[in-house]
Amino acid sequence: MARRLIRIAGADALTFLQGLVTNDVDRLKDGLVYTALLTPQGKLIADFFLVPDGNAVLIDVDAEVAQTLATRLSMYKLRADVTLDWDDRLVAQGDGPMPAGAFADPRDPSLGWRAYGEAQAADLPDWAARRVAACVPEWGAELGPETYILEAGFERLGGVDFKKGCYVGQEVTARMKHKTQLRKGIARVRVDGHASQGDEVTVNGKAAGTLHTVAGGHALAYLRFDRMTGPAQAGTATVILEDDAP
Repeated sequence: MARRLIRIAGADALTFLQGLVTNDVDRLKDGLVYTALLTPQGKLIADFFLVPDGNAVLIDVDAEVAQTLATRLSMYKLRADVTLDWDDRLVAQGDGPMPAGAFADPRDPSLGWRAYGEAQAADLPDWAARRVAACVPEWGAELGPETYILEAGFERLGGVDFKKGCYVGQEVTARMKHKTQLRKGIARVRVDGHASQGDEVTVNGKAAGTLHTVAGGHALAYLRFDRMTGPAQAGTATVILEDDAP
């Protein structure tokens, strides 16, 4: 788990974030807030956690996209009373009783807790299997710059608030929520046989999607739901939507 922290401070920090991200910043009073920053076209720039840190807010983001996120936030700062700085504290994950100052991962209880400090605990064991079991996508595996967050399950994961007011990309996201039925998206599947990340999923020879994280006979896949009319194939494996599996 390679993460970086961006520290947002200043008198306008909360207002600044509230007008940009997909979730309600007021939820920081209850702990971590899982959220995202989108393009005006509704595509994902980065998913991340907001972390309460006294009078400031930390952004806990995948290291691969951290600089992109910091640059985009700086573009939006304009004359707001906001400072953005890198924070060198380490990000730890763990399971079981939470240490002082740690926060529960808001996406799913099986993902344990996250803590921010000098000492870094070992990452959670079987992280990929935990994510697959909970159908939680991750940057670089299932999530990327072409992702629409509703197709990635952000509503189920508590990563978007439809009552908070305006944010970047809201119009597209709201239209997908209220005016269309999702025809594509990330789902959990059972994999019977050998298949690997990146394998094409087909049904009766027609492309139906792509496998992503594979762990312990299960996987996350990006699928065209209208084509998943029965057992599918990927590599030499049979692939079945998890909800349809016996």
